[in-house]
Amino acid sequence: MIVRSLKEIIGTEREVKGPTWNSRRLVLAEEKVGFSLNDTVVDAGTEIKMWYANHIEAVYVIEGRGELVDDETGEEHRLEPGVMYLVDAHQHHTLRAHTRFRAVCVFNPPLTGREVHDENGAFPLLTEEDQ
Repeated sequence: MIVRSLKEIIGTEREVKGPTWNSRRLVLAEEKVGFSLNDTVVDAGTEIKMWYANHIEAVYVIEGRGELVDDETGEEHRLEPGVMYLVDAHQHHTLRAHTRFRAVCVFNPPLTGREVHDENGAFPLLTEEDQ
């Protein structure tokens, strides 16, 4: 059994920071459970274009307001606490954080903890063997 607090992660290598976001990686590939779990905060006013070419992502909003745009269809979805979205077919999408935005994110295959978005908005497919 693993028990871990957010306080334990902040300031460690499990806290990965981008220019306008902060991802605290609670469960990683090294735990060998088939998924990873992040607590992610995005700054207000941020727009992030993403394309998870190598991953499936489920996102559960716990704080803030924003919108999700399916860049392939143009469909827009309001995001607020209690809303979940699943990027299940590698859709190109844009997240717009209208306020400070916080979500719990699950990835499959699991992240190793070293991933950051590339120029296409994707995470590379890394494995524990890549360390």
